[in-house]
Amino acid sequence: MEKLAREVKALLGITLTPSQITAFEIYQRELMDWNERHNLTAIRDEEGIRVKHFLDSLTCLKMINCPPKRMIDVGTGGGFPGIPLKILMPGMQLTLVESVGKKVRFCQHIVKALKLDNVSVIQQRAEELGQSPQHREKYDWAVARAVANLPILAEYLLPLVRIKGAMLAQKGHSGPAEAQTAEEAIRLLGGHLRQLHHLTLPGVVEERYLIVIDKVAATPAQYPRRIGIPSKKPL
Repeated sequence: MEKLAREVKALLGITLTPSQITAFEIYQRELMDWNERHNLTAIRDEEGIRVKHFLDSLTCLKMINCPPKRMIDVGTGGGFPGIPLKILMPGMQLTLVESVGKKVRFCQHIVKALKLDNVSVIQQRAEELGQSPQHREKYDWAVARAVANLPILAEYLLPLVRIKGAMLAQKGHSGPAEAQTAEEAIRLLGGHLRQLHHLTLPGVVEERYLIVIDKVAATPAQYPRRIGIPSKKPL
């Protein structure tokens, strides 16, 4: 994890504390152990976990300049990017959303193992959550990585974000094209594209983009639509 600390310092200008390094060591060990038994993620080696899970998640801090009060991570899988961000911003309230049971159980396990406070793990679909009064327009930031194309993802995330909050989508090489395709959907859902930020990770050839969309108006009540509709009929 010393290498992770060096990379975080070089890429983000952030110095990891000893307790944060220990948390990432525990996280890596538990993820590798669960992966052997439950097939949680395709990335299984230490180098891949360090760069493509931990460091990649932390690049969100390039766009999130100050710790939010409330963040929601939709389609979190093994806890990415939410849990690495929580390790560095322990004061925020984090909600992790995942529909696959084994991934939910892992997230619950790692939250306990890392002794993280104010973290909720919910097994539910984003379409349902976005219509729930407990969650609708309640978050400063909604984040997601490798969940869906941007027009679909905007319908999942923007209903959860308060006005003057923002959503952040972590994307690969298709980021710019997706942003263009999603322009009308973003506007319809109360959003405004703020920034498309290109970045590279050490030793990774694939391009990475961080797409930030500000919530500038209330999302119309009919969005998100019923389960499955956003992906079948994208806006």
